[in-house]
Amino acid sequence: MEVLKPIPLSLYIHWPWCLKKCPYCDFNSHGVKGEIPEQRYTEAICRSMREQVQFAADRPLETVFFGGGTPSLMLAESLEKILACADETFGLVSGAEITLESNPGTFELAKFKDFKSAGVNRLSLGVQSFEDQKLRSLGRVHNAREAKEAALGVREIFDNFNLDLMFGLPNQSLEDLKQELAFIAQIDPPHLSYYQLTLEPNTYFAKYPPEGIPNEDTLEDMTELIAQYTTDLALEHYEVSAYAKSGHRCRHNLNYWGFGDYLAVGPGAHGKYSHDKEIHRFYNYRDPARWLLCQNRGESFVSHTEKVPSEAIPFEFMLNVLRLRDGVPRDYWEQRAFVSWSEVEPVWRVLEKDGLVEDPKKRIFCTEKGWRYLDEVLEAFL
Repeated sequence: MEVLKPIPLSLYIHWPWCLKKCPYCDFNSHGVKGEIPEQRYTEAICRSMREQVQFAADRPLETVFFGGGTPSLMLAESLEKILACADETFGLVSGAEITLESNPGTFELAKFKDFKSAGVNRLSLGVQSFEDQKLRSLGRVHNAREAKEAALGVREIFDNFNLDLMFGLPNQSLEDLKQELAFIAQIDPPHLSYYQLTLEPNTYFAKYPPEGIPNEDTLEDMTELIAQYTTDLALEHYEVSAYAKSGHRCRHNLNYWGFGDYLAVGPGAHGKYSHDKEIHRFYNYRDPARWLLCQNRGESFVSHTEKVPSEAIPFEFMLNVLRLRDGVPRDYWEQRAFVSWSEVEPVWRVLEKDGLVEDPKKRIFCTEKGWRYLDEVLEAFL
């Protein structure tokens, strides 16, 4: 009888508070109103982790990701307590990747050094832009000077860090983007995330779209410009919006994209776990006050759990793995999807005939043409 490798396990920890809610943001984040109940929140995070032991199936954590919101608002000692609890509850593999999202408006050299001492070994800095006018149009709390100082400071502290930026911003020109990329080249980050601004539903920008969004031709030119600069910086375009130097791909996100399992604690956080060849998803209460109330009442933080129907798995699997330029080994399908390949083979053969994918005997991935038309490829699996 074949023994399958354990599906890797990650942990996402959500910090829902920000200094201010950005108009483009559709994450479960809330502007700070009054004092943040950090001690209560830290205790609740720890109890929520212990509650999720049942989903871990004796697997240690390979990555931990503090996201938000703005988790760099928390104290380093709170982060240290949470990591200690995670290690005690699940165990952390040797060299586990521990990522903290941060905002330039919260950057303090001493505090970020404390984050590193507390166990953070990868920092993701949400810059979004290095230009004052663009930052104002995005409603960011930091300015260009603070963004540049924070980026240089993070480089001084962390060997492994990511700069998170956006393009296609209101009134952004190709020349603006060139100047920004030139500064990024000076920083020479090991990882870069570059997202096109999109007007997500239920955001301020969706209701009141900003003027001056670049047209499709300009957006395409911007994409090519980013590709050129990142290549010159030896940053490999390994995922739709992610670029990394050798050895610096984000392991946490790779687990998402590889259809691995992940636990999730904090308001609105949702996780995925596999059990008895079935895939389940679970969801935490979304409202921070309601989520914290579970701690006071001794109730479950999880609002509901659901089994993913087998007919939905092919699309969910492909939605993740085909974001990766080199896809995933074919073994992942048998080990993580629990659906016969015959269910998707007819669709795959049609896509293969159109030159969008190739023979999947060893790897499941798109051709260069398929990656350019990824939305169309994914629609085929719906």
